[in-house]
Amino acid sequence: MNRPAPRSPGARTATPPAGADRGQATVELALALPLLCLLLFAVVQVAVVGRDQLAVQLAAREAARAASVAADPVAAGTTAAHRAIALRPLTVQIIPSGSTVTAIVQYTQRTDVPLVGAVLPDVVLGASVTMAFEPP
Repeated sequence: MNRPAPRSPGARTATPPAGADRGQATVELALALPLLCLLLFAVVQVAVVGRDQLAVQLAAREAARAASVAADPVAAGTTAAHRAIALRPLTVQIIPSGSTVTAIVQYTQRTDVPLVGAVLPDVVLGASVTMAFEPP
C-alpha cells in the first residue's frame, strides 16, 4: 500500500479545513437576492404592460366596429371603447373619412410595480383600427 508522505509540522494543506466556507452560501444569497427580486418585478411590469396593450387593441377594434355601423360614428365608437375595457382614462378618437372609419385609442400605463416603477417612465399604449364604413 502507498502511504502519503509524512508532513512537516508547519506545512500548509492544499484543502481548507472543514468549516472554513461556513456561511458562504448565505452571503452569496444575500448579494444575489435583491437582483433576482428586481428581475422578477421587471418581468411582472412587462406582463402588465402587455396585458394593457392587448386591452387597448380590443377597445380600438370594438370602437371601429361600432362606429362603422352607426348613424353617429363618433358617439357609438367612443361608447363602445369605454364599454369594452375597464382601463381609465382612455383617449378615444373616431375619424370618419369617406368610406372608412378609423378608431384611435390611447392609454397611459403607470409603471407602479415596486422598485421598477421608480426607474421606468410611464408607458403610452395606443392602437389604431380602420374599418369600412357601413351606414345603417
